[in-house]
Amino acid sequence: MSCSVCNSPVFSPSSSLFCSKPSIILSSPQETISLTLSHLKPSSPSAAAASLNSPFRLRLQKPPTGFSPASCTGQSPPGGVLKRKRPTRLDIPIGTTGFVAPATPREEGREVEREGDAYSVYCKRGRREAMEDRFSAITNLRGDRKHAIFGVYDGHGGAKAAEFAAKNLDKNVLEAVAGKRDESEIANAVKRGYLTTDAAFLNENDVKGGSCCVTAMFSDGNIVVSNAGDCRAVMSVGGVAEALSSDHRPCRDDERTRIETTGGYVDTFRGVWRIEGSLAVSRGIGDAHLKKWVIAEPETKTLRIDQDHEFLILASDGLWDKVSNQEAVDIARPFCLGTEEKPLLLGCKKLVDLSASRGSLDDISVMLIPLDQFI
Repeated sequence: MSCSVCNSPVFSPSSSLFCSKPSIILSSPQETISLTLSHLKPSSPSAAAASLNSPFRLRLQKPPTGFSPASCTGQSPPGGVLKRKRPTRLDIPIGTTGFVAPATPREEGREVEREGDAYSVYCKRGRREAMEDRFSAITNLRGDRKHAIFGVYDGHGGAKAAEFAAKNLDKNVLEAVAGKRDESEIANAVKRGYLTTDAAFLNENDVKGGSCCVTAMFSDGNIVVSNAGDCRAVMSVGGVAEALSSDHRPCRDDERTRIETTGGYVDTFRGVWRIEGSLAVSRGIGDAHLKKWVIAEPETKTLRIDQDHEFLILASDGLWDKVSNQEAVDIARPFCLGTEEKPLLLGCKKLVDLSASRGSLDDISVMLIPLDQFI
C-alpha cells in the first residue's frame, strides 16, 4: 500500500487520499482525554499527474554540498543551552483505573479546545476537509497530580494512525514503564511502548497512513520526553527556549544514513527531502508501505524539573514550521506564568493564530503544560 497527499508537507503528490471518522474521548475521575478528528487535504489530479510525469523531477542519492540538518526544520538553534542534571531514580505508578467513554464528535468543526487541570490544548484544522491531529492526556495518575502523561499526534495519509496512537500509546507506555526506576530502563520501556503501539496498529484491518508522536511523562519531579517524527517538545528555561526533542526527517544525516544503509533512498521534491520520493518524516507510528525505513523507535530524554523550568510546549509541525522555538516561548510565557492572569488556553490560541497568519495550511495543535505543579 502506498499513500500520499497532494501538496502536503509530509507526502509527495503521488498517491491516494485517506480519511477516517473522528472521535473525542473523555473520562473521569482521572481525566483521560483522547481527542481525535480526521482531516483530508484537497488535491489537484492534473497537477499531481503533471508533477509525476515531469522530466525535471530529480532523484538524489546524496544531499548537495553544504547540506546541514538544520536546513530541514527551518529553525534556528535555541537561544540558550540547558544544563542537564542527572535525574533522580523514577518511581512510575503501576497503572491507572480511568474509565474511557466515547463522545459524539463534530466532524464539521474546525477548532477544538480543552482546558484541563494541568494543561490546555488548542487544535485548528488546516486546509483539509477534516483534521488529522490528535492529543491525549492522563492526569492525576493514582490520585497524584504530580504523575501524568501527555501526547500530541500528527497524522498523515488519513487520521487512523493518529487516532489509534491517541487512544493507545500513553497507556502502552505506562504499562511498559511500571516498576522501572533507572533512567536507561525507563527509556527502553518507553521504546517498547511505542513499538507495541506501532505493531498493534499495523495488525489492524484496513491500515492506512501514519502518525508522528511526542509524549511527556511526569513522575516524582522528573520529566520523560519521547518523540518519533516531527512533533516537538520545547521547554522554557528561565524564558530561554530549549528543545527537548529532535525532529526525525530524512534530511538529518543520521536518519538519511540509516535509510540508505537499509536499501532506501532519500531525494528532494519541491525543496522537501523525502523517503522513496514520498514521506517527509523518517519515524512514526504506521506507514506500513515504508515500514522498513519509517521506524517507530522514539528518542527519549529524561531530566529533573528545576525551579527555572517554567513550562512545556508540545506541538505538531503545523506550529514549528512557521514559529521558532524562542518565539513560541516568548508568546506563551505570560500565559503560563500567570503574571497577567491570562487563561492558559489563550496562550495556545495565540501560537496557533500566529502560525496560521504566516501562511500555515497544515493542522496546528498546541499544548501548554506549566511545570511548577510537577516539582
